[in-house]
Amino acid sequence: MSLVLDSAAQDLLFREARTANSFTDEPVTEEQVQAIYDLVKFGPTAFNQTPLRITLVRSPEARERLVKHLAEGNQAKTAAAPLVAILSADNEFHEELPALLPHFPQAKDMFFAERPVREQSALLNSALQAAYFIVGVRAAGLAAGPMTGADLAGIQKEFLDADHTPLMIVNIGRPAAEGAWFDRSPRLAYDEVVTTV
Repeated sequence: MSLVLDSAAQDLLFREARTANSFTDEPVTEEQVQAIYDLVKFGPTAFNQTPLRITLVRSPEARERLVKHLAEGNQAKTAAAPLVAILSADNEFHEELPALLPHFPQAKDMFFAERPVREQSALLNSALQAAYFIVGVRAAGLAAGPMTGADLAGIQKEFLDADHTPLMIVNIGRPAAEGAWFDRSPRLAYDEVVTTV
């Protein structure tokens, strides 16, 4: 095989991993979430920008406020998940660029002075970071249940502000022993995706 990562790690992160729909009652600790972030923060983004924001929904009151904004099929599993995270894009990420890109601090004003440009860049790069976050959850031996079936505008109003665009909700925890996920769905083959020119 051509990959350096051993087969067990490949299974954990990709081949055997699924979107989880049910979890055990085991809590997800602050230390686990910090370890996940401290790993995935190194994933590449354009201009080293870091627009992803993670809002951990831990209190029962906040969980109730969130669940009412979810599609009906997502409500029960989110109400029961050990931890729920709202992933959003910070459209004012450019304010951090002088610190994150010290060799090119003028990038903040040169490329990101206009809000529409920032929003487009924040959306793309926070989506990249959200994907890293999901892989990081798996690397911690946990399962993730990312969802976009929600009233995202309502979630923004309830939990965020006008500068933060919600991307998805992610349920996190140890998968239940039975019924945690559906069977693996098909994927496109290499020849259906890759073109050489």
